[in-house]
Amino acid sequence: MEFKDIKKIVELMDEHGLSQFKLEQDETKLELKKGGDVDINAISQLLASQPSHQYAPAPAPAPSSGTAPAEIVAGPVGEEITSPMVGTFYTSPSPDSDVFVKVGDKVTADTTVCIIEAMKVMNEIKADISGEIVEIIAENGNAVQYGEALFRVKTA
Repeated sequence: MEFKDIKKIVELMDEHGLSQFKLEQDETKLELKKGGDVDINAISQLLASQPSHQYAPAPAPAPSSGTAPAEIVAGPVGEEITSPMVGTFYTSPSPDSDVFVKVGDKVTADTTVCIIEAMKVMNEIKADISGEIVEIIAENGNAVQYGEALFRVKTA
């Protein structure tokens, strides 16, 4: 493996908000970590001790539909639409297009609220609840993590 290949992997990690990467291929072994040492076992034990509905893995999006379900979590004012995956958050389908939703917009379960780009695939995220958008929490163009709050919705 050449240095330019490792550099490209680091760039992809930055682009997609990843903090760890491991590759084993033939006799090549590469492990990259960003930030301080993380005790994966301690984190796994902590997550296992939490209520399962908060940390259940999101179902994988159907490849043909290009949509991914969002998880709904009760928040301080209304409910939160959270990210079903790690990726880059976008509020519109292209830079010169109108945003999918803005504060004050009414949404239904089938309303597309954003796109999350993961591994060069654009995944449309549906609201999965009905109500009014009261806050857009995530920043357009920024990386989001699985379970991170994207929107706050006031339900009827």
